[in-house]
Amino acid sequence: MAPHTIRPAEPADVPALLTLVRELAEYEREPDAVEATHEHFEQALFPADGEARSHALVAEAEGEVVGLAVWYVTFSTWTGRHGIWLEDLYVRPALRGSGLGTALLASLAATVVDRGWRRLEWWVLGWNTPSIAFYDSLGARPMGDWVHYRMDGDELATLAARAPSA
Repeated sequence: MAPHTIRPAEPADVPALLTLVRELAEYEREPDAVEATHEHFEQALFPADGEARSHALVAEAEGEVVGLAVWYVTFSTWTGRHGIWLEDLYVRPALRGSGLGTALLASLAATVVDRGWRRLEWWVLGWNTPSIAFYDSLGARPMGDWVHYRMDGDELATLAARAPSA
């Protein structure tokens, strides 16, 4: 394989990021779930009015963006330190096994270590055995005692309506 590069995403990478996110949604059997637009990604990753709260690394091979790691900063009350939540890791199927996924995760791990943070965390779909095997091979461990919750749509609006007024 030709040399690859891992680097922070730049505004010009937004179209490639969106393409990769759509490919990931297809892989995860949710092709119609992607609502994100070019504007959403630009505002989240490269806001004009302040510091970004979301970040992305890209993997390049032969000058083409072929992988991504989208992440944001977390905080653990137990450790009293920040960490990284990896929202999405994706490498095009033809390049899996090439070391790009490991390079993306290693770059995130280096960010955590270099900044004195504590954790690099993510979730993976239970049926995604190739990814689970990959993460296991790197020494990651599943957090089996935890149950993932999500609230959005009508339930989120209903709960928000219960918020005390300021």
